[in-house]
Amino acid sequence: MTSKEILAEIKSIFSAKWDTREGRKVPEAEELRLGNDAVSIDGTVLYADMADSTGLVNNFKDWFAAEIYKSYLISACRIIRENGGEITAFDGDRVMAVFIGNNKNTSAAKTALKINFIVKEINGLIKSSYKDTAYQLNQTVGIDTSKLFIARTGIRNANDLVWVGRAANYAAKLCALGSTDYPIHITESVFSVLAEEAKYGGNPRGTMWGKRMWTERNIVVYRSNWWWPF
Repeated sequence: MTSKEILAEIKSIFSAKWDTREGRKVPEAEELRLGNDAVSIDGTVLYADMADSTGLVNNFKDWFAAEIYKSYLISACRIIRENGGEITAFDGDRVMAVFIGNNKNTSAAKTALKINFIVKEINGLIKSSYKDTAYQLNQTVGIDTSKLFIARTGIRNANDLVWVGRAANYAAKLCALGSTDYPIHITESVFSVLAEEAKYGGNPRGTMWGKRMWTERNIVVYRSNWWWPF
């Protein structure tokens, strides 16, 4: 294919009108055409990301790194599904999920807290299974909520959905704010509508979230190092 042919294809994208409809569920790729066809939904996006996967693959055996990848992603996916989320993409060592419905923000926040719990349990298994290893699994989770514009992109037999909207972008970027001290970050838009059970815990009862400024975007976000046993 020549550059002229590629540019002609792009020109047709720019000139065609969009066929956009409101969605009531997370769409499958087959439900959208490759042309200017889209579904719009109100969604909460969660990104769960393994920390320092580069150090893992550089400093440990390949089979050990593969076991850690599998352990983390299997656990995150099971918890996402159990809490009503739809897994929408994998990117190496991280997974993206979308939650919809009236309880989408609380469900996503509880998912993050449960992932934080299972990581602590995985580290116990790593230590008991490989007594000589110094490796410890760390991870971060970012969550935001917004309107999402979902389209199908790529070419025939090689395509996927693209998620356009603040939540998809911010959730991924919030992962970079995470640390071993505070692995979970959510936007104020998510925090403000959380159910009480996802805001407060412990005995005596106290907030599970600390307020801070995200200076890069100049917005308020909330962070947590709590976990939700299950």
